[in-house]
Amino acid sequence: MTRTSAPVAAPGADVWEGLVTTALLGTDRRTPPGTAPGPDAPLALLDAAAVETVRRRAGLRPARAAERLQAAPEDARPALPPAAARRLAMLLADRPGPSGGGRRGAAPDLTELLPQWLAVANARGFAPPPQVLPALLDAARGRTDLRPAALEFAGPRALWLARLNPDWRFALRAAPGGGAALPHPEDDDRIRQLWQEGLFAERVALLSALRSRGPADARDLLATTWATERAEDRLMFLDSLREGLGPDDEPFLEQALADRSRNVRATAAELLSALPGSALAARMAVRAEACVAIDHMRSAPPRGTGAGEEGPAGTPPSTPSTPTTPTIAVEAPHECDPGMERDGVVAKAPAGRGERSWWLGQLVEAAPLGTWSRRLGGRTPREIVALPVADGWQGELHAAWCRAAVRQRDAVWSRALLGDPSAPEAGGPGAVSLAERAKLLGTLGAAERAEWVAGFIAAHGLSEAFQLLGVCAVPWAAPLGRAVVDALNIARDAGSYPWSFSGVMGLAERCLDPSEASRLDALLAVPDEPENASPGAGGYWAEAFQRLVTTLRLRAAMAEELGGP
Repeated sequence: MTRTSAPVAAPGADVWEGLVTTALLGTDRRTPPGTAPGPDAPLALLDAAAVETVRRRAGLRPARAAERLQAAPEDARPALPPAAARRLAMLLADRPGPSGGGRRGAAPDLTELLPQWLAVANARGFAPPPQVLPALLDAARGRTDLRPAALEFAGPRALWLARLNPDWRFALRAAPGGGAALPHPEDDDRIRQLWQEGLFAERVALLSALRSRGPADARDLLATTWATERAEDRLMFLDSLREGLGPDDEPFLEQALADRSRNVRATAAELLSALPGSALAARMAVRAEACVAIDHMRSAPPRGTGAGEEGPAGTPPSTPSTPTTPTIAVEAPHECDPGMERDGVVAKAPAGRGERSWWLGQLVEAAPLGTWSRRLGGRTPREIVALPVADGWQGELHAAWCRAAVRQRDAVWSRALLGDPSAPEAGGPGAVSLAERAKLLGTLGAAERAEWVAGFIAAHGLSEAFQLLGVCAVPWAAPLGRAVVDALNIARDAGSYPWSFSGVMGLAERCLDPSEASRLDALLAVPDEPENASPGAGGYWAEAFQRLVTTLRLRAAMAEELGGP
């Protein structure tokens, strides 16, 4: 039986504290008891400390037996193949170098390969070797981006370890109930108990898990305590309904439109507007239709819609169109009435925005996109986007359509707003920023997304492509990979600064298909530098391509070790 020991409460318990104080003050100012000041005082202090240490260690008596630790739970998943286990140990042993902005050299950055390794290992259902769990938990502690994949791979034994080391408590916080499994879907009593008595994080995890299993069950559970929840908690719980959002959620969300919290009301309205068949979406469509129409015989700006006051700041009114040219005319709302506010329209405009343009944008982005074909003469989204918009309202209107396309996951409208990737303005009339283009691309399928970004890079290079590349599926499809490599090669031949493309090169190391490595061998030589090239650029480029090729081959080896192509 395991026993622990307790110190004896012996006389002179303050002796040790006195010796510590003497050491701190110095023997010139204070000497141990029974010792005179002088050169022998330091030695006497050490002797006294040694005696006291022995006394304290020897003066222990048996204490009550401590409870024996329970054994770590079994992990039923198959063990890693030996080569993959060795690779994992190597990845965990690597430490990122100092970020001084200098040359990275030709060696792969192993720390950036660990997330990919974990993703593949999790997909194939392997369990980690027990001896690597401490290093795996340390890695997850230092990098929050690693935690979900690392804890999934680490499994139940990591949670057992986390209870023994305060440094790893984050693993317990990330697991419902401190690592306890969620209740079985049919265990109604346990579900209700956890929902009523659990910590906030546990309740959020429970609601999210139920939502993924059965949206109605999660919504019904939330309804049982909705009226008594705090406003900030109601907001977080309501946000969990995004998973599996559907028409059956409408009655609950309509009720939330009357919530006493403005943020809760706004979130409920946003969720309802993502349901094109909802009553709120229909109300917003009526309001938006009153603001936007086709003017077939336009000769002057409509009264009250001049952009000088209410439209986008600094945008001059448009010149009159040819009388026979169909034009979109905009009449922004003149007030934000209580019905609009109840449906989630924020009345107060941000600084620098006109109130009427602010209200217009909110109405249009919440209206079902199917509204506009009916309202604007049966035209397709591409035809609607191509129409001129009077009085400088085009940017405001198209930006609202962008937000609506993303919210409603409408790929047809997203294509129309993105336009041709090779267009001179590099992105289409509605995407006013790269961030919006990236969001629109997110509504398209992986293959179409990669094809569009490849066309963008072929036409405009890599200078603006980084954010767009971030939304493409990994590994990149062959056309996208070729477009990136070709653009990097063009930049190298032009003598461009290689460090200007370090972000794209880093993405390529993680996202290019490893099969592309053989195509890059021709780029490993140091190129001849043009007269206007930055000094030493050729060497930097050769190093970067060498690192890229080495990393791709290492990723291929990792996948093979984990039992895949």
